[in-house]
Amino acid sequence: MLESINEWILALGAQYNVNPYIFAGIYVGAIPFFLASIAWLVKRAREGRSTVLPTMLAGFFFVSAYLYLAIFGQDIPAWVWIFLAVLIAYGAWSQVRDTRRKIAAARGEEGEPPAS
Repeated sequence: MLESINEWILALGAQYNVNPYIFAGIYVGAIPFFLASIAWLVKRAREGRSTVLPTMLAGFFFVSAYLYLAIFGQDIPAWVWIFLAVLIAYGAWSQVRDTRRKIAAARGEEGEPPAS
């Protein structure tokens, strides 16, 4: 059964000119860098410093696997792009919400009033 699943995944990859294992490697490999960027963003926000660079890095790591798909993929169906856009939008909204909570909590621990 695992062999047939592997063959199916590789056939999809060949159909769209994307190696699914490279995609998965980028997806999983970007997680620690994404989390480090978020930690850096929270730290800089708590210190009142610019958060532009850590925000941009977090965004890059968040979509890096999909950038691979966009650059190397061919004939990707429109529904996949729509699904990915919804997934990315929801994930970004969720992460922004959680990051704002972390910043507010960090400011609260220092006795500073949360920024409005």
